[in-house]
Amino acid sequence: MYTFDYQRPSSASAAASAFQGDTRYLAGGQSLVQAMKLRLSSSERLVDLGGVAELKGICMEGSNVVIGAMTTHATVAASADVKKAVPALADLAGGIGDQMVRNMGTIGGSIANADPAACYPAGIVGLGATIKTNQRTIAGDSFFTGLYETALKPGELIVSVSFPSVAKAAYIKYKQPASRFALVGVFVAQTSAGVRVAVTGAAGSVFRCKPIEDALGKSFTPEAAKAVKVSADGLNSDLHGSAAYRAAMISVMASRAVAAALAR
Repeated sequence: MYTFDYQRPSSASAAASAFQGDTRYLAGGQSLVQAMKLRLSSSERLVDLGGVAELKGICMEGSNVVIGAMTTHATVAASADVKKAVPALADLAGGIGDQMVRNMGTIGGSIANADPAACYPAGIVGLGATIKTNQRTIAGDSFFTGLYETALKPGELIVSVSFPSVAKAAYIKYKQPASRFALVGVFVAQTSAGVRVAVTGAAGSVFRCKPIEDALGKSFTPEAAKAVKVSADGLNSDLHGSAAYRAAMISVMASRAVAAALAR
C-alpha cells in the first residue's frame, strides 16, 4: 500500500473541504482498501466519512424512504422503515457479501464505486431512486454511466438516497459463490409509472431491460418474463459464463423475481 494522508472529518462540509487534489472518499472501504493493498488504486489523501454522523440513518419523507449515504448494508436490511416501504430493498441489502461486509460497507460507498456486479445499482435503477449530493440531486436512471463510472463530479459527496415505496418488487441474483457478487442480478418493480426491470452483473454497468419490462407491463407473471429472449449483444463473457448464458439467465432471474414479488 502506498503512503497517503488520512483525514476523518466530523461534518459533510468539512469532508467536502478536505477533498483537494488527488483525494478519495472512504465510505466503508470494502472495495477501496482492498484495491489499495493490491496497489491497483492509489491516492495522496483519503477522507474517511465514518465520523460524519449526518450521513448515517434512515427516515421516511412522505411515502419515500431516505437512506443516508454512510448507512451500512446491515442497517438497511434490519430497518423497519425499509421493510415496510420497500421490503425488496431490505432483502437486497441482506444478501450483500458476508456479515463483515454488511456491517462495514455502506450504500453510498457501493453506488459511488459502481461495481458492474454490485447489487445496489439494480435497486437504484429498478426502483427509480434519487441520489442527493452536496451539490444537486441525480435521477437513478442517470447516475451510472459506465464501468465503474458515475455522474458524480470530482469531490461531489453523496448525502442520501431516496426510494419510493413499492409493494410489489423483488431482487433475485445468481451469485458467484465465493464473492457473492451477482453474475446476473435482476430487480423487478411494479411501480405507479409502470414496470421497471434493472439488471446487474451481466454487462459493464447496470441497465434496464425493456423487452422484459414490456412483457411484464402486459402480464405481470413469471411466465411472461421467462418467455422473453434477451439479446446477448454487449453482455459480459468470462470464465463464469458466456454472454449467451447471461442473456438466458436474465429472463430466468426476472421470472423468479416476479414470482417473489407476487408472493409478498
